[in-house]
Amino acid sequence: MFVIAGLGNPSLRYDGTRHNIGFDVVDMLAKKYRIRVKDKKHKALCGMGVIEGQKVLLVKPQTFMNLSGESIGAVLNFYKLQPETDLIVVYDDISLVPGRLRIRKKGSAGGHNGMKNIISHLGTQEFGRIKIGVGEKPQDWDLADYVLSRPSKKDRLLMKEACEKACDAVEMMVQGKTDLAMNEFN
Repeated sequence: MFVIAGLGNPSLRYDGTRHNIGFDVVDMLAKKYRIRVKDKKHKALCGMGVIEGQKVLLVKPQTFMNLSGESIGAVLNFYKLQPETDLIVVYDDISLVPGRLRIRKKGSAGGHNGMKNIISHLGTQEFGRIKIGVGEKPQDWDLADYVLSRPSKKDRLLMKEACEKACDAVEMMVQGKTDLAMNEFN
């Protein structure tokens, strides 16, 4: 089974913000594959289903971004899964222009507090990830204010297209085609 965890912040207040792009991808996958992401467990909203013939658990941590590892760690522990082979995390990246994807099999947190917390809870940096570009913060902005703000219409369109590509990448990754996804989308 694969755990597909999209990072974001709970509550309607954060819908549509740059930081919630991971939630957006989980929502797209849920809609496409008719998976109900409504079960409240492991400090998350979860939904079990099948993507491209593979059993998956879609996860939207409800711990707020900077504590995402509490939820993801609990999920992996409960199902006795290994992050190196069974986890894909989807999240925002300010070092990528809006709409760009970067897929990796492992790596550092790169300054992302949600990823720092996940790495800390899992004790490893080796797990699949899909980073979606939300653009660099303007020089006079506070980082938290930027990632919690809503993008322009132009950027939102680019980010929506990137979310669709991220769904395609997830489909490839759960079939064991991570290298192919990296070649196609990076």
